[in-house]
Amino acid sequence: MTISELKEKALFKIINDGGNDDTAITKPFACDLLSFAMSRASSGCVWFTVMGNVNTIAVSVLADCACIVLCEGAELDETALEKAKQQGVTVFATEHPIIDAAIMLLESVK
Repeated sequence: MTISELKEKALFKIINDGGNDDTAITKPFACDLLSFAMSRASSGCVWFTVMGNVNTIAVSVLADCACIVLCEGAELDETALEKAKQQGVTVFATEHPIIDAAIMLLESVK
């Protein structure tokens, strides 16, 4: 699945379109501890988190995540949104808990 295909499924609301539609999604990754995510998120993952700050965007770029899904109604702050735009990071949002959102992604590829 690619970012474009994920957008088409409309599972999550688009907060920032990073313009990386052809990026392949490898697997889900769920974590709210930034230092842990920085060392364990794999390239191409969909990162499910509730952390909506500029550091989340930075870690996403460093880890080469395909995109971020903010869960449980979490929002990007203004600084994070601006950084996501600058860095071309696609960010989605959902009201669902992290585990439910990750399951939704996995079930959508079956």
